[in-house]
Amino acid sequence: MQRFCTLGFVLGLILMVFGLTYILPIFTSLYFEDGMVEHFFNGMSLNIGVGGFLSLVTMRFRGDVKTRDGYLLVALFWILMATAATFPLMWGMPGLSFTDAFFETSSGLTTTGATVFTGLDSLAPSLNLWRHELNWIGGLGIIVLAVAILPLLGIGGMQLYKAEIAGPIKDSKLTPRIAETARLLWLVYGGITIACILSLNWAGMSWFDAICHAFAAMGLGGLSTHDASIGYFNSPAIEMVLTVFMLISAMNFAVHYQALHQFSFKPYSDDPEAMPMLGIIVVSILICSAYITYFDVYPDFLISLRHVTFNLVSVATSSGFVSVDFDKWPPFVPWWMLYLSCITACTGSTGGGIKMFRTLLLWKQAGREMFSILHPRAINPIRIGDMPIPNKIIFSVLAFIFLYFISIVVLTFSLLFSGLDPISSLSAVMACINNAGPGLGVVGPAANYQGLSDFQTWVCTIAMLLGRFEVFTLLMLFTPAFWRK
Repeated sequence: MQRFCTLGFVLGLILMVFGLTYILPIFTSLYFEDGMVEHFFNGMSLNIGVGGFLSLVTMRFRGDVKTRDGYLLVALFWILMATAATFPLMWGMPGLSFTDAFFETSSGLTTTGATVFTGLDSLAPSLNLWRHELNWIGGLGIIVLAVAILPLLGIGGMQLYKAEIAGPIKDSKLTPRIAETARLLWLVYGGITIACILSLNWAGMSWFDAICHAFAAMGLGGLSTHDASIGYFNSPAIEMVLTVFMLISAMNFAVHYQALHQFSFKPYSDDPEAMPMLGIIVVSILICSAYITYFDVYPDFLISLRHVTFNLVSVATSSGFVSVDFDKWPPFVPWWMLYLSCITACTGSTGGGIKMFRTLLLWKQAGREMFSILHPRAINPIRIGDMPIPNKIIFSVLAFIFLYFISIVVLTFSLLFSGLDPISSLSAVMACINNAGPGLGVVGPAANYQGLSDFQTWVCTIAMLLGRFEVFTLLMLFTPAFWRK
């Protein structure tokens, strides 16, 4: 019982912190006079009130959160946070079901960018900003923000950090203190966001659109204030700016900090993930541009290069902005883009998928296995960059990949069972579990997820949460071993 009361105390504190995020849409509503102030104020009051009450009644159980409990807290908080974020949407959009509202807020917080909304061009500005703010908050993770604040209240943050950031990156620190690390990451994240806002405004966006799209670009969430997404602007300059910042967001933010701190590009060349990521993307852009030019999709190679560059980078980095209906391209290209969303983003980035680190590790493990068949007595350790990789990490990655693909299979068959066609089913699950946004077919770039049934919507929501938690954190809660003392 004490274990759950300790979790309740921390959960209450984080809910109060989340309540402060309503301030920005409140001021936006006041500025645009869109009539949504009351809804956001009530939402903020509800978060702070419930969080404060929960913390107050469990204060005497205050203490450090055990590592195992950190996983439960992360899952509970993300689900509770997505639930709390639905209230302004449902109050401001009469007739919106909880299923659709929860899908939208989950999509924002998991940085998936899939949407069930239409009529975004006429949506209240504060509601539009709220969706994009959720993208931005989810980008680096509200838990990382929380561990930068909770130590000031006497709460340890390492357990939350390890639960929130799965994989090898969780043991890579910028400083000995996790709270200082989180603050530095948010400082870099915020600074690059400001640079993105200024660049988008320079490229031709209004300040409001620039803020919203910068939030979505930095979180690799891909939500937009327009139904046509980036195609609304039809601007090569805007596409170029967003392409650059999507690539920045798909890299390890610890590397960004080191590069800014040293005022050098050397950390990028030293990073084992950055160069392979950029190499795969550049080669893919050239091949896909030549491919659709050959099939006369566009009149010349330069136009093909423009559209392929933006949309491929967007999907590959798991952002989800679109400028054209790439579902009409020859099937090889959109399916290759969806495949890239599985492997491209780096650890420590705001992207989804299995991450480039795990991709490189599996590639080298496959090579080592073939080498061992030929030379069974040879010692051949795996290195990523200059870092030797212990076998326990390799086994962990293999287990992750197995669960990742099993999750895709189970969820895809669930959508097939519900009557959705095969292309839409597989692409929707891949897009959601990789937090990439648009799929193909009925959930393609020219449509959205609005046409799905409630059951299909919940399947896609589960896929988004699995992707955001990197599978392990969520599935672990359903194992008997987790609940044993």
